[in-house]
Amino acid sequence: MPRPKRYAVAASGRWTDEEEGRRRLPAGEVHAWEPGLNQTVCRLSLSRSRLDRFPHVDWQDVLPETGGAADRVQRVCPRCASVAGRGDGARPRWQRIDPRP
Repeated sequence: MPRPKRYAVAASGRWTDEEEGRRRLPAGEVHAWEPGLNQTVCRLSLSRSRLDRFPHVDWQDVLPETGGAADRVQRVCPRCASVAGRGDGARPRWQRIDPRP
């Protein structure tokens, strides 16, 4: 069984949380990103799109439902959310139950 992928965050903006020891957190529009690649899950180039990388922030933490690092997140990329998942309360990914012959 393959190991589940770990997605980090790339965002259009950033802010510093003074309460957590000056930790950089994402702001604006957020995308799922696999560390080690130069593009987001939805195939945006990180450098051309001018997205900041946040390898220390997990994808699940920026979802508004979780509240973790989602304080200043304005928009979650829907394409990235469909691939990386929307958390525990989301509907399950599409799966074919009875394929045609």
